[in-house]
Order: sequence, then structure tokens, then C-alpha cells
Amino acid sequence: MEKTMMFIVCSTLVLLLCSTSAYAQKAKSPPSPPISIAPTPAPAPAPAPEHLNLTELLSVAGPFHTFLDYLVSTKVIETLQNQANDTEEGLTLFVPKDKAFSSLKTPSLSNLTADQLKSLCLFHALPHYYSLSDFKNLSQASPIMTLAGGTYTLNFTDNSGTVLVGSGWTNTKVSSSVRSTDPVAVYQVDKVLLPEAIFGTDIPPMPAPAPSPDIIAPSADAPVADGGRGHAPSQSTSTPSSSYRIISASAWSCLILVLSGGMALFL
Repeated sequence: MEKTMMFIVCSTLVLLLCSTSAYAQKAKSPPSPPISIAPTPAPAPAPAPEHLNLTELLSVAGPFHTFLDYLVSTKVIETLQNQANDTEEGLTLFVPKDKAFSSLKTPSLSNLTADQLKSLCLFHALPHYYSLSDFKNLSQASPIMTLAGGTYTLNFTDNSGTVLVGSGWTNTKVSSSVRSTDPVAVYQVDKVLLPEAIFGTDIPPMPAPAPSPDIIAPSADAPVADGGRGHAPSQSTSTPSSSYRIISASAWSCLILVLSGGMALFL
């Protein structure tokens, strides 16, 4: 019995010593460093959309001074500016050069009312951004409504990459691109776009092209100027004229008379 008690006591002491040693080693070991988590960088803010100043653009390009004056006087420039910068659709604008206005004889723009002139300016704009490549599909959807609304529409045709614009009164082409960066496209046209909604449908016929000058070929009997190689050669063996034959006969008669007289003197 005593041996059993001693064995239990010894075992308990051994267990206590092992536990104490293990705890001491665990207390002496340095704590593991905390795991650092790198913060996720915040996404960069989207760049602010470029504010396009149409007045400045049309002032330095072109020259488009006449068209710009109409836009400013009718305050259409403000409508175009808002469409360009404050909408998701963007803007497509067709601008005629000053020469297009100076060459416009009929009809005249001087007789238009203020509202008609405003509609004329809005007629040159589409309420959407279109690149040059878009006009190929746009030609199949013609007519296309302009910012003037209502019956103010334009027809487009893509002719092997050349964009043609038709308004009834006007048939012209896009001659160059002033700006084509989304959301604003500005294209130069050769003529002023005249809407039927203002000028009516009684469109005068287009003047016939001037006939080309006829080239008259010289006839075969016509003389050719000197120096050419086409004139007929002169006959070197032409027969003597009648006057030459008469003079020769008179000379021979005189010679015979002289010889006859000389022989008579010697006889």
C-alpha cells in the first residue's frame, strides 16, 4: 500500500515538473509578429469630360466667321454648347465656309425672319455624335432629324468614303473634318444647307453644265501653214506659160530678120 502511494506521489510530481517546464519555455518564446494587410488603393477618379468651346473652335478654323455670326446672333451657339457638353448623345455640326455664304445668290437669307434664321442654324446640327465611318450606316436610315426638329431632316449618302449631304435645295459633300473626337464632331461642307421647310419644295432645276467647246478638225483640202510637212509639193516640171512662149517666138523672128538683112548686104 505504501509503495502504491509513493508511486502516485512521484508521478504527480513528475507531471507538475513537466508542465512547469513547458509553460516556462512557452512564456520565454517571442510572440509571433502580427500579419500586416496592405490597404487596397482607392480607384483613381475618372477624368472630368473636356469642356469644348465651340465659339473658340469656329473662330480659329475655317474661316467660318459668317456662320459663327449667325450662331451668336440667334443664340443657337448656346443650344449647341449645351448639347455638346451637357448631354450623353453629343453633337454633330456641319459648318459652311464663308465662301459658301458669299456665293449663295438664290434664295437670299436676308429676307428670313428671326425664327427662320434660328431654324436654319439648327438645321446644320444633329443631336448625336457621328464619326465619318458612321455615315455609311446612317445613309440607310435617312432622312435624319436635325436639332431644328419637325420636318427639318437631312439625307446622307456614302459614296466610296465620301459623305454626301442632301437637303432638297442643297446637295453637297463633307470636304474636311474640323473635329471628330467623341462626343463632338464638326465637319466642313461646301454649301449652305437650305431646308425645304423654309424655302418650300418648288426647287429650281439645277443649271445644265456648260457644253464643252467643239474641236473642228481641219479638212483634207485645207491648206497647212508653212513649216508643216503636210502641204502638197510644188511641181518642178511645170509647163512654160503662154507669155513666155510668145516672147520666145518674137526673139527668134527678130534673129531671122537680122540674119537675112546681113546676107542681103553681102550679096
